[in-house]
Amino acid sequence: MARRKQYPTDVTDEEWGFAAPYLALIDEKAAQRQHELREVFNALRWMARAGAPWRMLPGDFPPWEAVYQQTRRWLQAGCFEAMANDLRSVIRVAQGRQGQPSAAVLDGRTLQSSCESGPRAGYDGYKRRNGSKVHMAVDTLGHLLAVHITPANEQERAQVAPLCEAVQEATGETVRLAWADQGYTGEEPNRQASEHGIDLQIVKLPEAKKGFVLLPRRWVVERSFGWLARFRRLSRDYERLPEVLAGLHFLIFVILMLPKALPALGTGVSS
Repeated sequence: MARRKQYPTDVTDEEWGFAAPYLALIDEKAAQRQHELREVFNALRWMARAGAPWRMLPGDFPPWEAVYQQTRRWLQAGCFEAMANDLRSVIRVAQGRQGQPSAAVLDGRTLQSSCESGPRAGYDGYKRRNGSKVHMAVDTLGHLLAVHITPANEQERAQVAPLCEAVQEATGETVRLAWADQGYTGEEPNRQASEHGIDLQIVKLPEAKKGFVLLPRRWVVERSFGWLARFRRLSRDYERLPEVLAGLHFLIFVILMLPKALPALGTGVSS
């Protein structure tokens, strides 16, 4: 079979060398495997960047059903989350930091609902849209620690407990400090964070602000949202299941971190 034309989203040989052990849930030569695992991963990367529906994957990729089914297996096994955690540690150590962070930044963003996600959407009165709210925690470099999905009408302050629990599980309970905006103000969010060993500090806007104001620490998570905006699959909530939407966030951070981590591992990234 002739080799297909390469897409810009295709994984490089060096990147695949790192990713393959995380994604090989069964032996590559197992009788039930009908498609190359690397090609399935390439199809998923293309879909995340292009934003196309599953059924509109280009014909030179494996069938969309196979890509979707394998993606669900990867998500259920936590493959992308495990890979993102290890890549984050590699990048941190390469920059002279501890492998696991001691501080995090919390925030949420609302994704407009679609016909697929509509039944679980909520109305965000501040953003004036129906959709899902993605609650995220990142380290001080902006790399994903944890993500929690709710309807958009859920308040940020009500999600501190599950978010902090996920952060401590991902880092081995190394996080002691978290910064957040005024949406997390209140005694209850502070109490929930404290129960997980985290001191929640609110970064407030200046009372007399004029124009754009760069908030200390808070800009880090906003930059992370900007990184995600490059991937059209996350321009709206196109997923029927919240766990798939959460898993795609880890996939995209894997895509973003792989080129950064490989030089630290002594492998360069091919052109």
